[in-house]
Amino acid sequence: MRISIWPGAGQPYGDVLEVARHAAETGWDGVWFADHFMPNAGTGADPEHPVLECGSVVAALGAAVPRIRIGTLVYGNTYRHPAVLANMAATVDQITQGRFTLGVGAGWQINEHQQYGLELPPTGKLIDRFVEALHVLRGLLREPRTTVHGEYYTVTDAICEPKPVQSPLPILIGAKGEKRMLRVVAEHADMWNTWGTPDVIAHKSAVLDRHCAEVERDPKSIARTAQAVTVVDGPLPESGMPAIGGTPSKLAAAIEEYRAAGLDELIVPDRALGAGADRFKAMDAVLGLVRG
Repeated sequence: MRISIWPGAGQPYGDVLEVARHAAETGWDGVWFADHFMPNAGTGADPEHPVLECGSVVAALGAAVPRIRIGTLVYGNTYRHPAVLANMAATVDQITQGRFTLGVGAGWQINEHQQYGLELPPTGKLIDRFVEALHVLRGLLREPRTTVHGEYYTVTDAICEPKPVQSPLPILIGAKGEKRMLRVVAEHADMWNTWGTPDVIAHKSAVLDRHCAEVERDPKSIARTAQAVTVVDGPLPESGMPAIGGTPSKLAAAIEEYRAAGLDELIVPDRALGAGADRFKAMDAVLGLVRG
């Protein structure tokens, strides 16, 4: 099972870079970064707390940090035209020399859309729009020219050059909805991601397997990734987010449960790992439990 770190976007870039470099130097497999412009309203967070922009950060990390894979968790489709995003992804893959994973999702955070005047359609249309975007992305990243004339996006005989170094560049879809979004994963994704404790991941992974069977897709061709708030030694937070650990033994047990559920990659948010030297110590402890 691979292990990756997810530094929070609400911290200074220097701290993000330190976390990524420590991960690369100590044997972690990847670094992921979220695509948001502000904290989610109504969660108790300071609504004006600074948040780093995702595309700029992954490009910077790609240039500054060697070896380790870098990915987005996940780009919100409503924030950028998919043709623009395809060019961004291809360029970052060039910068990293083939170490980038393009994580995408339908989009959801209400206050970002309200403040920036971005349309956030009802769920059904939001997913329809996302599926169209996936056709644009896959075409531009993998084909010489792409034509899509849809309800939401139109590209005509379009190019995206240079292409990514990877052929194909892996596309990860963030999805938890069992009826439609996991079906989209089965049809379009190379990788899947969602939040969840091991039991939740095992259940949703089984649902994804059923969708794969219906679309005649080998379920093993879709890598499974997941995350939960990770605590090495201390009380689990009461934020309502999925959380694992609390003691090293409980964290080790959760890791083994993920492994038994067929998880390919565990992603560890750094929000509950402390700061400075304490964070590095916690990261080393988590890595040791996974490598075991």
